[in-house]
Amino acid sequence: MSVWGDTVNIASRMESSGETGRVNISAYTYDLIHQAFDCEYRGKVDAKGKGSLDMYFVTGNKNLIVS
Repeated sequence: MSVWGDTVNIASRMESSGETGRVNISAYTYDLIHQAFDCEYRGKVDAKGKGSLDMYFVTGNKNLIVS
């Protein structure tokens, strides 16, 4: 069984292009969390074999009240 592939490649590119102390997420994750968390678009990151991927930094919690 191999753990190499798209997921590992994308994670490696995200890690190498991130910034210390900041949470870097993909556009897919952004779509899942943007209603609960403030995010800052950081631009496109090149991922070998995948092209340019939109990335975001999570900047805070929106403090939504759920009842």
